[in-house]
Formats: sequence, C-alpha cells, structure tokens
Amino acid sequence: MGLVKEFKEFISKGNVMDMAVGVIIGGAFGKIVTSLVNDIIMPAIGSLCSGVDFKDMKHVITPAVVDAAGEITTPEVAINYGVFINTIIEFFIIAICIFLVITLIQKSSKKFQALMKKEEEEAKEEPAEPSEEVKLLTEIRDALKADK
Repeated sequence: MGLVKEFKEFISKGNVMDMAVGVIIGGAFGKIVTSLVNDIIMPAIGSLCSGVDFKDMKHVITPAVVDAAGEITTPEVAINYGVFINTIIEFFIIAICIFLVITLIQKSSKKFQALMKKEEEEAKEEPAEPSEEVKLLTEIRDALKADK
C-alpha cells in the first residue's frame, strides 16, 4: 500500500504535471516544425536546387525485385539520406526556437527581478515629507481634538 500512496503523491506534484504539459506541447510543437520543414522549407530549397525533392534522395543498395505480374517480391534496400537531411534541418529549427524561447524567458525574468528589487528598495525608503495640504489637515485635526 505504501508504494501506491507514494506513486499518487509523485503524480499529483506540480512538477510532474508541468512536465506532462511540456511533453504534450512539445509533441504538438514537433508536428508543427515537421510540417514547416517538409511542406514549406524543403520544397523551397528543392526548387532552388533544380526541383530536387530531398525526401526522394537515396542510395539504393539492392534494387527491388519485381515478378512478371509486376508485384514486388523483394523490396529495395536503400540509404535514405534525403530524409536524414530533412531531420537535421528540423533539429536546427527546433534548436533555434528553443534558444529564442529560453532567451526570452531569461530576459523577462531578469527584468521582473530588477522590478521587484526596485519596489523593495522603494518600500524600504523613508516616507517622503508630507505635503503642505497634509500638514494643514493634520493641524486642523489636532485643533479640533483640542477643542473637545
């Protein structure tokens, strides 16, 4: 029973929930980046390279064997280096995005900490000299108290 209780405590902690949300968002982000690479970037690069589709780039080690009916009896064995190129580009895009997000978080964190420090310093400062209106109102209040 102790193991089940420990597991429930582990699962209900905020860190695990945050990590789960991060994994889900990361998976969705990965799909977006994959689509960006495969559907936008690689076709543009392919058109610049005389219409080459990187997904189709491969080195065939053993060609497919086809029988008389046109059926593939043995599939080809190939090194799909075009898919590997796509994956490398995808990795760099994800790395750049993560770098930008972390940099933004660090900058905003520094600004927030500086703002909090400034507010703490202002709170520690002695109160400013009361205005003339406050002094006059204080005198009036004191005079009214003295008359009673």
